[in-house]
Amino acid sequence: MTVAFLTPKRRRAAVALGAVSAGLLLLSACEKPTPLATVTVGSSSVNTEAACYNDGKPLPDKDIPGCLNKKPTQSISVDPAMDQIRFGVDPKIAELGWTIFLGGRNAEPEPFKGTYRTIPASAFFSSQMGPAPEKTQVTIVANSGKNVAGIWHFELKKKS
Repeated sequence: MTVAFLTPKRRRAAVALGAVSAGLLLLSACEKPTPLATVTVGSSSVNTEAACYNDGKPLPDKDIPGCLNKKPTQSISVDPAMDQIRFGVDPKIAELGWTIFLGGRNAEPEPFKGTYRTIPASAFFSSQMGPAPEKTQVTIVANSGKNVAGIWHFELKKKS
C-alpha cells in the first residue's frame, strides 16, 4: 500500500516555490546592461552596448588604452558623398558628455551634451593623405573632459 506524502495542493505549492527560487537565482546572475549607443544612416541603424563601462563612474586609467583598441562589433554601410550619419546615445551618456574618436584618436575638442547629432559621412572618409579608406572605426567616448566613463565602437564601411 502506497501512502501519499504530499497532497496535490502541497505538491503544487512546492513546485511553485521551487520555480520562484530558480527564477531568483537566474536573475541574480544577470549583469546590469550598459547604456546603448546607436548609429543611423538613412533607414538603417545599429546599436551596441559599451565595450568598457563602469556604471557611469570613471574607468581606471590603465584600462582605457585597451578599451580604445577593441574591435567594433557593429558596422554600417555609408555613401561618403551622400549620407548623413546620426549618432544617438542614452541620456545617461549625454549627461556625462561624449566625444567621437576616429581610429582611437579624439576628433573633437569638447564633450557634446546632447543625446543625438548628425555629421556628414564625408567627414569620416577624408582623402587628404592618399586614397580614402574603405572603412573607418568610430568610437563614442563618454567623458566629462577629465574622466572616461564608457567606450562604444562602430565601423563605417564605404558603399561600393
